[in-house]
Amino acid sequence: MKKIVVVLGPTSSGKSDIAIKLAKKFDGEIISADSRQIYRGMDIGTGKVLGNPISNWKSGFQVWMSHGIPHYMISFVSSRTKYNVAKFKRQAEKIIEGILKRGKLPIICGGTGFWIQAIVDNVSFPEVKPDWKLRRRLDKHSAEKLFAILKRLDPARAKTIDSKNKARLIRAIEICKKIKKVPRIENIPLRGTTRRVAQYKFLQIGIKLPKERLYKNIEKRVKARFKQGMVAEVEKLHKQGLSWKKIQSFGLAYFWIPLYLQDKLTKTELVEKITNAEKKYAKRQMTWFRRDSRIKWLKNYSQTEKTVKKFTRH
Repeated sequence: MKKIVVVLGPTSSGKSDIAIKLAKKFDGEIISADSRQIYRGMDIGTGKVLGNPISNWKSGFQVWMSHGIPHYMISFVSSRTKYNVAKFKRQAEKIIEGILKRGKLPIICGGTGFWIQAIVDNVSFPEVKPDWKLRRRLDKHSAEKLFAILKRLDPARAKTIDSKNKARLIRAIEICKKIKKVPRIENIPLRGTTRRVAQYKFLQIGIKLPKERLYKNIEKRVKARFKQGMVAEVEKLHKQGLSWKKIQSFGLAYFWIPLYLQDKLTKTELVEKITNAEKKYAKRQMTWFRRDSRIKWLKNYSQTEKTVKKFTRH
């Protein structure tokens, strides 16, 4: 049976470094499962692993070579483009097939739980067309108001969504209005069972750090991103024609930096807001991942390598 490894975990857990080491050890190629890293121009604020782009790759998809490893689903969509989990699933599955045909090991790496599970459990999505009238009406509300609406319509989805991301909140509400609920995957198979036809065999590895260590990593990463030019990156996006409102729709740092650039926050307040937002996001990620008992939670690369070695041999 064809095998796929998934490396997941909260932001700043070190999953990208571990995925790269695994790819080198087991002749793998990496597919990013991060809903923000798909956008061009949003590099520092999303913590992308960028390298050199490969032109005319035979798979037909944009590929980045980093640390000698091909990376997919990174920086291939314009920040003006509407993108969703259904599109991700379709494209990711084509990439997976290409990797397998080349005799390589597909390694999915990311922290967007819904996107990962869409692949693992072969989730099907309803074709809900955009309701532009509804969207315009909802767009007049604040993120807080939209979150309250979604919480009333679908409490389960509200627990896992980014409460600051207006674009996602509006889409979730739109689907709720059309089909009465957001597609969700609550019926996670019990250990040893699966909903997918026996086409792929998945090993899901979660990178879990003690809360104190994870929070310190987040604080260090936020400071590092400021030094790398995260604020200038957002300013550049705005100069290229992206409105402050659109930038804020991506959430986390992209929500707070426009306020700073409009002199609505001090630098100290900005650092605090982003750091707290990242910590809250990590908490929401873990809330999602804890629902799936199939995930093997490991602490370091050594444990991960042994687990993958056993998985690929059997």
